[in-house]
Amino acid sequence: MTCCEDAVAETAVAGKNGYENTREVVLEEVPVIFGQGRLTIEDINDVASGKRFAQLSDNPEFREKIHKGVAFLDRLLAEEGVIYGVTTGYGDSCTRGVPLALANELPLHLTRFHGCGLGRHLSESQARAVMATRLTSLTQGFSGVSEGLLERMMQLLALDILPVIPEEGSVGASGDLTPLSYIGAMLVGEREVYYRGERRATSDVYNALGIKPLSLRPKEGLALMNGTAVMTALACEAFGRAEYLASLCARITSLVTLALKGNANHFDEKLFAVKPHPGQIEIASMIRQDLEQKESPRNSSRLQDRYSIRCAPHIIGVLQDSLPWMRGFIENELNSANDNPIIDGEGEHVLHGGHFYGGHIGFAMDAMKNAVANLADLMDRQMAQLMDTKFNNGLPPNLSGSTGERASINHGFKAVQIGISAWTAEALKQTMPASVFSRSTECHNQDKVSMGTISARDCLRVLELTEQVAAASLLAVHQALELRMRSGDIDVYSLNTNLARQHDQIMSEFQFVDEDRPLEADLRRHIEQIRQQHWALY
Repeated sequence: MTCCEDAVAETAVAGKNGYENTREVVLEEVPVIFGQGRLTIEDINDVASGKRFAQLSDNPEFREKIHKGVAFLDRLLAEEGVIYGVTTGYGDSCTRGVPLALANELPLHLTRFHGCGLGRHLSESQARAVMATRLTSLTQGFSGVSEGLLERMMQLLALDILPVIPEEGSVGASGDLTPLSYIGAMLVGEREVYYRGERRATSDVYNALGIKPLSLRPKEGLALMNGTAVMTALACEAFGRAEYLASLCARITSLVTLALKGNANHFDEKLFAVKPHPGQIEIASMIRQDLEQKESPRNSSRLQDRYSIRCAPHIIGVLQDSLPWMRGFIENELNSANDNPIIDGEGEHVLHGGHFYGGHIGFAMDAMKNAVANLADLMDRQMAQLMDTKFNNGLPPNLSGSTGERASINHGFKAVQIGISAWTAEALKQTMPASVFSRSTECHNQDKVSMGTISARDCLRVLELTEQVAAASLLAVHQALELRMRSGDIDVYSLNTNLARQHDQIMSEFQFVDEDRPLEADLRRHIEQIRQQHWALY
């Protein structure tokens, strides 16, 4: 057993013995296998969360393809062939030749001069996702990297040694150069890593575990850095969160409809059959399923509810209908060789192009943040109705549970509704598309760039704000439902089983608000539960 294999075993045992923030190596029996076929968004998110472990394919044909790329590069170098980024400088410096005697040093310089990232750092789960996403591209077999580099990346993932990556500094073409340089730096033993929940110098961790820093071969620095792995990894995370939010927003709409004594006929199957957007129909079906009561449904006093109820499937449906094409964009990017040049070891071609351009991810993320922000705006309008006695059909002001003379000094969810408005406004402000703000840079070599990484980061911020709105809405609407039950307007036993179960779950950990109290801790707990997709919805 090698020193690295010893460390993997040690990490597995340490996890079982309760080291904080240390994952057990095997959490599910089925690994995510790199180099065996197309991977999905869920595969990357499973590796990122630690739900599944990564494994390199042992298929002989895959291994031979990797070897052929390396052998082809070695022959070209021996013949003194001109290869961008191998025997030339980078970017605008491609006209400057690099002597063969210095070619082995060039990748190290690439990792070092790009070590200028700023801003907040990606989380450990995001760093895992970036590693997994870069591996997906490199294992396509068109990047000219060695089997040893792929194995080392797998070992570091198994050990849960992860690069500390600043999130700012990429224009999204020539790929995510600066943030991805932190993977290259980790491999050569430089900068910092996360290990067992701590930030430590990479060299210290390597020394403690007996790991020898990797010497990058010609082209390997460029192959690691010249691609779309950061924006694509963040897009995978965004997709999973957006998909869950669409269903959660449908559930909140169902609850609001009940709490307002709304008209369930707005979600009729025949109604939606005449406007056949599949995702919109699916959302209407979710709400309709929720509103199917065990007893005969009561008649609404309103012929037509306000738009935030009546048009909810149309609003949520935009996101639901967009998810399939967004998945296509993200998963095609994920499963692509997206560095430059492309090394065809089998056909023996060096192909210079621009596959590092992240336009598809940029467009998908700009569209996603727009659709998600509309969910925040929808819930904001629904909550405005719930709080206001002019519109809430007999509920108390601001959903306060206080009665008698105590009602005069209690204000229930008044400030929460203000917070919902603030978070919604900030989400809406973030919807300006980043992908149209291309900036010419690097001596006008990178004169049209995708801004895909900024788009993805913006989208995650919109998701964060919308999840805050959803958490507050969830607590408010369950408070409203509890008020209806206590007044006898709704019988819990008549509710759809899923609604009744969720109401019991929420109210078992959220104390009914009769006397004013700070709700920050409740909100933060439920935001985290949304991010963990705690509730099974549909």
